[in-house]
Amino acid sequence: MKRPLVRDDLKSMEGYHSPQVEVDIRLNTNEAPFPPPEEFETVFLQEVKKVDWNRYPDRLAWSLREDLAELHQVEPEQIFVANGSNEVLQTICLTFGGHQRTALTFEPTYAMYGQIARIAQCRVAETQRDETFQIRLEALERAIEVEKPDLMFLCSPNNPTGTPESLDVIEASLGLSSGVVVVDEAYGQFADFTALDLLDERDPSESLIVTRTFSKTWSMAGVRLGYCVAPPWMFEEFQKVVLPYHLDSVKQIAGRVALRFQDQMEQRVAQISSERNRVSEAMTQFGVQVWPSQANFILFGTAPCDLSGEEVWKRLLERSVLVRNCSGWPGLTDCLRVTLGTEQENTIFLEALQEALQ
Repeated sequence: MKRPLVRDDLKSMEGYHSPQVEVDIRLNTNEAPFPPPEEFETVFLQEVKKVDWNRYPDRLAWSLREDLAELHQVEPEQIFVANGSNEVLQTICLTFGGHQRTALTFEPTYAMYGQIARIAQCRVAETQRDETFQIRLEALERAIEVEKPDLMFLCSPNNPTGTPESLDVIEASLGLSSGVVVVDEAYGQFADFTALDLLDERDPSESLIVTRTFSKTWSMAGVRLGYCVAPPWMFEEFQKVVLPYHLDSVKQIAGRVALRFQDQMEQRVAQISSERNRVSEAMTQFGVQVWPSQANFILFGTAPCDLSGEEVWKRLLERSVLVRNCSGWPGLTDCLRVTLGTEQENTIFLEALQEALQ
């Protein structure tokens, strides 16, 4: 029997890959190192018992949107919730992208921006960051003038570099572009500022979308829950694209319950940020190049130690420590990325790295 043909534009694409191997210390996927508070599970299970399993979930996820709106001091109509922030990004691309439309990314950055945009049949234009992984205003202006993007992705703090986008760049993007400006703040709670602050200062008819996730600081990667804060007019457009009842009752409950533990979340952010400073200082003493980070991970380069990133990654793996190997990515030669774990996990990583560099 003849095999059906895959879309021509998908044949040459590769899926998103993050090697998963059996190790003692897993620091490669930017997950939270701690589970949710014990009280979360108790309250969550109590709420789940109330679910009418034979009924569809709230299609608009209204209660969860109300809670998120209260958290960010916006209106519920500005909140869109989905199965992880990647589905939020997909919905944005399907709504504002498509054939003969352009998505602009600033490399190196999160690979799924380009991946999702191409699946949505956008043309993807890439502009390079400078040597410090920042976006220069002149490069931004030139890219917008030449490419005229319908979609622009700014990642703050940027993955995999950990660098925040400057407020000047975000404001310039909104002022210069006639398209949608997406500021992805998957790691936003770790940063010094948030683009959400701009929502109070700008006309709600403008094009700023800020995306967030429950996977990192809320310790809920296993739930797959994300959302965005956007101008109210966009929600009805998103509803045309997203599948009916796409967000199940259990996810909605998990999100609402998690928001009750805001204080614990902020304590964990402070704890992880403290560990980030400790680990960065130690790595600098080892002689590797360490880039300043405002996320829950650190990008470092091994070239100053006369070792390739690939070799150091293998040596760490031999010591049962897994980090993200970025050394083959464009603009990231000999670079590795380590997620901050528990204090004990981070100490084991530092010991393994010191040995691997000898």
